[in-house]
Amino acid sequence: MPPLALQDNVLFYGDNLDILRRFIPDESIDLVYLDPPFNSKADYNILFKEVSGEESNAQIRAFSDFWHWDSAARKTYEYLVSNEVDNRVATVADSLYRLLGKNDMTAYLFMMAIRLTELRRVLKPTGSLFLHCDPTADSYLRMVLDAIFSPKGFMGEVIWRRTTSHVTSRRWARLHDVVLSYAKDESAVKFHPPKLPPDEGWVEREYHHQDSRGSYMVDNLTGAGTTNGPSGMPWRGVDPAKIGAGRHWRYTPDKLDKLDADGMIYWPERGQYPKLKVYMTEDMGSTVGDLWIDKDVKGLGRTSDERLGYPTQKPTALLERIIDSCSDKGDWVLDPFCGCGTAIDAAEKMHRHWVGIDITYLAINVIKRRMRDAYPRAKFRIEGEPQELAAAQELAKDRYQFQWWALSLIGARPVGSSVGSREGMKGADEGIDGWLRFGDGNGHVERIVVQVKSGHVGVKDIRELRDVVQRQRAAIGIFITLEEPTSEMVKEERATEPFKHPTWQHEYPAIQILTIKDMLRGKMPDIPPTINPYQEAQVSKRTPEGKNETLTSGSLHSFEVKRDRRGTAVQDRLS
Repeated sequence: MPPLALQDNVLFYGDNLDILRRFIPDESIDLVYLDPPFNSKADYNILFKEVSGEESNAQIRAFSDFWHWDSAARKTYEYLVSNEVDNRVATVADSLYRLLGKNDMTAYLFMMAIRLTELRRVLKPTGSLFLHCDPTADSYLRMVLDAIFSPKGFMGEVIWRRTTSHVTSRRWARLHDVVLSYAKDESAVKFHPPKLPPDEGWVEREYHHQDSRGSYMVDNLTGAGTTNGPSGMPWRGVDPAKIGAGRHWRYTPDKLDKLDADGMIYWPERGQYPKLKVYMTEDMGSTVGDLWIDKDVKGLGRTSDERLGYPTQKPTALLERIIDSCSDKGDWVLDPFCGCGTAIDAAEKMHRHWVGIDITYLAINVIKRRMRDAYPRAKFRIEGEPQELAAAQELAKDRYQFQWWALSLIGARPVGSSVGSREGMKGADEGIDGWLRFGDGNGHVERIVVQVKSGHVGVKDIRELRDVVQRQRAAIGIFITLEEPTSEMVKEERATEPFKHPTWQHEYPAIQILTIKDMLRGKMPDIPPTINPYQEAQVSKRTPEGKNETLTSGSLHSFEVKRDRRGTAVQDRLS
């Protein structure tokens, strides 16, 4: 399939290297931001274990296959040092291989190098790239980027203070992340240095004068030094030499006359000297440098309204600053490791087009919900989700991805310690793959447990699910299966006593079997209105009021609310 003609915002599921090569055209992107997976909480030394050493557990779990020195890492190295890539890239790759050896850090750097090469390809000549990393590997990544973009393309190393200090043992407490920025063409790159607003106390002290034009401060009309020219002569009866020894007017008399005629001269009380009016303007403030410690881009606190439960989430304001500095409205922003979608959120808010890529359905589901909550009319399509049974069967080769995707079809959250974790997929509740919740109308919350099966199923699975529902004191159990259920499974489902809602007394099947085939045709579980299992994103101020719409899977669909026979909402979904 040839590269896409970028027209609609698009969210890809899959390996970003494959997607970049297959779908993203040359010189089509204005700004790239990437925050690749890297577990900075781990002991940094683990990443340098040799291939003969103990297996590393330092990697972000969803990307564990990318982080070890194995045959794939070796093939990537061989490609990078081949004649197919730039000689500078080959030299750096070989040098890193010789310096670091065969270990997880080397595998990580080569994984990044091959992708950064593709990212430079898709950038327009005016484009720029921002790589968010931590101090563990930034020095090595800088070498890789210098080789790919050339040292002249280096725009700067932004230091972002992301958090407060934490006490650590035998190591300086880490307070910052690093954002490396590079231009594809340093002579053509778009760059609008952001500004910080002036200090409120300073404004109050200095801009205390007021007239019909607004607030203003007063400044000297004279400069140091004497002159025998017109600017050294008295003006309007005022001798600049009397204002201060060795002074002269900063402007010629003609210019002073014009300023006065325009109302730009402040004439104080008798006995004082005229001064220049300086009015407040929208662009006042100090230019932001490479040290970002201001309150506008502070890290997310534990109770932040932005938090969605994603472990590496960055504040939207940080991405807004990056996008604003090197792109314009209507430009294209690409995030190849889009995670919970902060870059996408910021791009949508700032009227940019966007492309997001992620390799986990956990991330895709979080982004879909985030965009639905924050931008109800946002339009985008999703590429890579199964639309037919055969594609779902292919996905089932990866157990976890299939499981996460199937759960996303009904808006269920996987069991686990965090959104981005494979750890504890069964958790403490053996036999539970996901869950939903709903209110009983009396202030209590009921649970719905979900099981997902991609292999052979039988009546014992339904009996086990019923036992789990009883053991967990859940209201309903949902069984999602790739295979068709047997007649005995259906009999067991129907023989189970229904759940009666305590408020409106409506009965719901306590055990429900849903096939992937039926779900792809739009079938949903018969359950009460559920509570969003992820923290709901705040509605963006740019979002207009109106009908909720989301463009998914290549066509426009409305956000639906299904209702039972009494008109009560029982389930919502992105159709």
